[in-house]
Amino acid sequence: MALPKSTKLSALCGAGAVALMALGSATPAMAQYAQELRHDPARCNAGSAVWVNITGIKPGGGTMRIQSYRATKDDWLESGRWLNRIELPARAGSMRVCMPLPASGHYGIAVRHDVNNNGKTDLSTDGGAMSNNPSLNIWNLGKPSYKKVGFDVGRGVESISITMRYR
Repeated sequence: MALPKSTKLSALCGAGAVALMALGSATPAMAQYAQELRHDPARCNAGSAVWVNITGIKPGGGTMRIQSYRATKDDWLESGRWLNRIELPARAGSMRVCMPLPASGHYGIAVRHDVNNNGKTDLSTDGGAMSNNPSLNIWNLGKPSYKKVGFDVGRGVESISITMRYR
């Protein structure tokens, strides 16, 4: 038995709407990359986030850049695959930064201290560090495995400590 034209059209429109909704739900996931944020401690009052306690900051001045990544092989330290970035004036000693995250999951944090504020990585002066404080050496060229830096965040706020390293 054949369906009337209006029923076929309704079914096609319904299928199209479902497809558009699926596309719409994929877009926010892609939009989550490369979000530059201002530091706002209030963001650690609700939702998924991590307090990043950074210690061992040697010279004052310059800029601290804190970036969150998904702790996956495809995302960790890959160009353009960071989720959120916060840049702040560096202070010698320690700093505490609230990093909001898109949802519960497995994440990694990378921190860089651009001492002379030139926007480039200067191996002789700049400092760096990552979540879980993995060892850095000539063999991994400062890019330890996502498995070593990853930590879990639920629907609440976690806290991690990162120790800066300078040459």
